[in-house]
Parts: sequence; structure tokens; C-alpha cells
Amino acid sequence: MKPSLRIPMQMLGQSGCLLRFPDTTLYVDPYLSNSVQLMDAPDLVRQIPLTLMPEQVVDADWVLLTHAHIDHCDPHTIPALSLAAPQARFIGPEPVLGELRKWSIEEQRLHLAEEQWQTLSETLRVKAIPAAHPEIERDAAGRLACVGFLLEYQGQRIYIAGDTSARQEVIDALLAEGPVHTAFLPVNEHNFFKGQRGIIGNMSVREAFQLATEIGACQVVAVHWDMFAANAVDPDEIRAVYRSMNSSFKLLLKPSVLNMGPVHASVVIRTLNEAKHLDDLLKSVASQQTTGLGVEVVLVDSGSTDGTLGIAERHGCRIHHIKREEFSFGRSLNIGCEAALGDILIIISGHCVPTGPHWLQRLCQPILDDQVDYSYGRQLGGGQSYFSECRTFAKYFPERSCIPQQGFFCNNANSALSKSAWEKYRFNEDLTGLEDMELAQRLVRDGSKVGYVGDATVFHYHDESWVQVRRRFEREAIALQKIMPQIHVNLFDTLRYIASSVLRDWRAAKREGRRAARLGNILRYRWHQYMGAWKGNRQHRLLSHTDKEKYYYPE
Repeated sequence: MKPSLRIPMQMLGQSGCLLRFPDTTLYVDPYLSNSVQLMDAPDLVRQIPLTLMPEQVVDADWVLLTHAHIDHCDPHTIPALSLAAPQARFIGPEPVLGELRKWSIEEQRLHLAEEQWQTLSETLRVKAIPAAHPEIERDAAGRLACVGFLLEYQGQRIYIAGDTSARQEVIDALLAEGPVHTAFLPVNEHNFFKGQRGIIGNMSVREAFQLATEIGACQVVAVHWDMFAANAVDPDEIRAVYRSMNSSFKLLLKPSVLNMGPVHASVVIRTLNEAKHLDDLLKSVASQQTTGLGVEVVLVDSGSTDGTLGIAERHGCRIHHIKREEFSFGRSLNIGCEAALGDILIIISGHCVPTGPHWLQRLCQPILDDQVDYSYGRQLGGGQSYFSECRTFAKYFPERSCIPQQGFFCNNANSALSKSAWEKYRFNEDLTGLEDMELAQRLVRDGSKVGYVGDATVFHYHDESWVQVRRRFEREAIALQKIMPQIHVNLFDTLRYIASSVLRDWRAAKREGRRAARLGNILRYRWHQYMGAWKGNRQHRLLSHTDKEKYYYPE
């Protein structure tokens, strides 16, 4: 089996990182003590207090050290680390090795960082890259005093810059080896006042991003940005510069995984007579701008007669069919997910249309970053949507993201799920709805996470009759009984909900200057919503074939 191109990692401090490759673990540039404060400048307090935690590095096979300055190669961290991981070997420039010898670390564990490829494991090799701190220095034998590291894994290159300023020699050394996939770049710029404190600094945020572009990096991990109060760069500043430069690479702050290869995404769409909006949806999917995501579309149709299949064929969708009598929301999705080839499953309703070209990337990013297994995005009503439904969208799908979130609320009209999580849990095929929440409930119960992505937005068009509105809420209430059996709604509660929601909607419509002609629709929508939910909450028997037809295919 080919080794994974998803590399788990852990940021320790704002420079040190632990990279776990399949056959070796690297600890790069560790600084886990407040050595500068203790030994040099008492007022230089780290923004994030650091203490050595040997259990975090006990499995380190290699420790990569870029230079001998006290904040990266200090007498507190390195000797303790060598004891915590007695199998670890150290690689760095000659000044670093000299310090390690002083601390009685065995000579056989010490390796000089060379400007030629050195093998670390069967799948990983490393090469020293010049680093300017503040200038590039060499000894009489031509050996570098300060280095960065270029790693090569499965044909992809990772650049660990260490402490360096931008210099042409650095760029030339990297370009000689080909494009860099991921670059760890310092963003603590030098200025006069920091220099008064002896803080050398590195590149400005803008300069670091220009360097990333110059070397062809696909993604950048910004490091050093939170070292000392006197030397900190606000992460919001980093994001603002990134947005203003319209950079082509992906920006990562404190990632927990590096994706080193192409990730494939499968868009899974359930359809039944979705011709009205499907063409716009598929055009939007085709125009999405991503950082290397390969995208396919899998469509599961349950008997369309309106041109849906012709539209799907024109767009090159992979089409699967489910018989009307076999349909359930979970079964349809399981068919699509089973057929999907992607690492990430994007589930979207056939009557939803993304609002912009970055919807797909934003929806997938929390899964790519290993923050969640299941994400869902924002929904907005269209121009013809019922006013009350738009209010419901605004309540459950706000602007602000929450990654990860508390609880298991989720919605498959606009969601993404890792293929591995789907394979473990699969959707419940017996529910009349809310298959998304039921899977998320099991996932969260086992310790995994769900996240809400407020800027992954779609328009959700419900072209429903009043009967269809009522039956949608009725079947969802039937499903909610199975998921949360403790919820009971009586008729008095239902009437109270109708009255209070209608009053709030009317007030909101008045504030927004909506026409009085819409107010009747508010009353009718809320009536069918809550009466349907009340009726469904009282349903305790197994559904007959006729009942299923009524809920899945309401006329």
C-alpha cells in the first residue's frame, strides 16, 4: 500500500513541530522552555507559556535543529528531550553539534546537516538549505552556521525555513530542487525597536508570502508569529495580508495535519425532478476554485421525469438509480457514498446552489485540517422563498463559523463528510429524515467532531406547496423521535409555538418593510410547520407503504 500523503503533525510553541511520517517521526526546531526569559531577558515573556512535556516527544526518531541560538537550541529543552527519547538522533549545523557535545549527548547520535541529500528513513530524506540570521555565515571549511531543512517525501518537498531572512542564495537553493509543496516560514519582521532588545527578527508577513510565491509553494505554515510579547505578530494581521495579496497558496496557522498530495472530493446529489435548479448547481460545482481538490459528481436519482437526468448527463455526472419503493434519504445517500471515489463526500441538495467559487474549498477545509469529520455550511433562502423559512435559515445557519461546534446538529443540504467516517457509521436507512443528525450524534458520541462553516454558503430553494411543507416537518418529527425520544410536544405547546413565531415574523417583516401581502404566508407557513411537527411527534407506529409515499413523494 502506498504511504499516506496526509501527515499528522503537532505545533509545539509557534516554531517547533512534530511531524509523524509513516516510518519515522521528526521533531523540528524545538523550544519548549522559557530559556530566553530565564537566562537572558526576564521581561521577555512568551505569549504562550511553554514547559517541556517529554511524553509529547518520546517517539521522536530525529530532532532537526536549525541554529545554536538559545531559543531554538537551549540547555533546558535539548538534554531533557534526549533523555525522553533515547533513540532520537540529532541533525544540525556544526555550532549546534558543538553545543550538544557540551551537554554530553553521545557522538553517535549527532549528524551534521549537509547541503546534499541525507537519508532519514525509507521514505524520507533531508537536505540543508542556507539560512540568513541575519546573514548567511560559513566557517573556514564552508560549513553553514545556520540552516533550514528541505524534506523530500513521496516526491513532495517540505521546506522548514528555521530563522532566515529572504536572500537570493536561499531561493536559488530551493529552486534547484524543484517546487516546494509546503513551506514553514517565519513571520517576525525586524525593526529598530525590536533590534534594541536583541531580537533579530526575520521576514515581514508580506515578504514571507512573496518568498512562498517565488518558490512555488502550495501551502504555507506561518511560524514564530506568537513568540514574545515584544516580537508578536497578530494572527489576524497575517490573515489580512494573505487576503490582500490574493496569494495562490493555502495559508495554515497551527495545522494538525499536512495534506501532501491531491485530495479527491465527491459531490453526492440526491434528485427527484430537480431540473429547475440542477443546471445552476452543476455549473457552480464546475467553476469552484480549490487548492488541488479533484472533484467528481455522483447523482442518485429516484425516478425523475422532468429533464433532470439529461442535465446530469450533459455535465458528466456519474448517475445511479434507486427505485421509488426502495427510497429513503439514508439509503439514497449510502448508494451515492458507496459509489463515490473521493476522500471527502460533499452532500448537497439538488435544489441548492453555491453562492460563490470558494464554497467547496471552505466546506472541506475543516476536514482537510483534521479539525472535524463532518462539516456543514450556511443556507440562505432565494428570492421566492417563504419569509418564515428565511428566518429559520438565519437562526440555524448564522454568519459566524463554529469549528468544532458543541452538539450534533448538522444538515445534509450543504455538508461534507470524510469518507472514512461514512464507512464507519453510514447513514441510517430507516429514518424518514434527519439522517444527518443521527449519524452526527453517533459520531460525536464516539469522540469525533462536527463543525459549522459560516462562509460555505448556498441558496436553498424550496418550491413547495403547503401540503409538502407540512409533510416535510411531519416526517422530520417522526425521525426526531428516534434520535431524541425524550422530546414530546403537546397540542398546547404547538399552538403557543405557532402564535409566538407568527408574531416574531410579523414584527421582523415590518422592520424590514415587507409588503402586507406576505403576512398571510407567514401564518400559513408556521401553521403547517408546527402542526406537521406535532402530528409527526405523535406518530409511533411503523410506516406503511402508503405512509412512505406520502412523506417521500408528497403531491
